[in-house]
Amino acid sequence: MEKIRFEKDDRAYRIVLDDPPLHILDIAMLEELREALRAVENDRALLLISSSGGKTFSAGASVHDHMGDRVKAMLAAFHDCFRILDRLELVTVSLVQGAALGGGAELAFAADFVLASSRAKFGQPEINLGVFPPVAAYQLSRQLPPRRGLELLLTGDPIGADEALRLGLVNSVFPEADFDAKSAEWLARLHKQSSSSMRLTKRAFRLASESDFAEKLARVEALYLDELMQTADAVEGLEAFVEKRPPSWKGR
Repeated sequence: MEKIRFEKDDRAYRIVLDDPPLHILDIAMLEELREALRAVENDRALLLISSSGGKTFSAGASVHDHMGDRVKAMLAAFHDCFRILDRLELVTVSLVQGAALGGGAELAFAADFVLASSRAKFGQPEINLGVFPPVAAYQLSRQLPPRRGLELLLTGDPIGADEALRLGLVNSVFPEADFDAKSAEWLARLHKQSSSSMRLTKRAFRLASESDFAEKLARVEALYLDELMQTADAVEGLEAFVEKRPPSWKGR
């Protein structure tokens, strides 16, 4: 793989986004991410998701791959990754240093646990381009009080690590200088448990919460492709971003 590192040891799998400096989730990276996720089995305790360099987790999905005929292939590969993550029974943890924006935030929040450095920030800026994030529409409607989730989607404003912790979007925030050591200490609490017992406990938690991610994502994806991407403003917002100019909204 050219943009993803896939590693494993006796205790954990690790997927590392490795296309610095921004780790943009273009079609090529998403296809590699999907391949790596398909290689993960429920035979270890953890899956850790991080990025190389430590300055940015991911600046999000490629805007160029949102345009024209590429959007369907991009969205299919991207959403396949989340469907695979949703089916995994082993515990998943995102380790976020730096910015996790757009699809990067969606990927981080798809894990069971999120550990963030003090300079991490999270945001869904898609509305500034005239589109919305399908996965985050599901995530933030469940992981946050409705008004706060909708606020993040409609303003596109990013939040820092401490605010994400206060809202319950991340589990712990560690100083940047101590991030690796503190994350290892945090993860040790899981490593000491029975991996099979954790898998069954995670399954019980999902049953109790009645997750319907696959069904809801399919409906949101249809709304995105069949309605949103047919509007003039969605096309205008994406083109304006690529052309580095302010968008001219038509409201349709």
